[in-house]
Amino acid sequence: MALTSSQTRYLRSLAHDLNAVVLLGNKGATEAVVKELNQALDIHELVKIKLSGGDKDERQAQIDVLTGGTGAEPVQQIGHVVVLFRRNVDEPKIALPR
Repeated sequence: MALTSSQTRYLRSLAHDLNAVVLLGNKGATEAVVKELNQALDIHELVKIKLSGGDKDERQAQIDVLTGGTGAEPVQQIGHVVVLFRRNVDEPKIALPR
């Protein structure tokens, strides 16, 4: 499901006040982190993640692993923080604008 620009803007506004739910350590994006992120996305749908240090390419690789392993869509990335969204099909919590 690709997000429209208005949906992305709306999700960014919701994510502004969120605290990071997942914090990546020195090992980066591991299987255990992807599993925890799956659970967080099932519960919250919109999750803020603090990436571990490294250059821009390393952070992008971590985002690729997280989005590939969870099926989530990146909403926003600012520095070491990324926001991901995945709709909960059974119990949607966030009403997206069209």
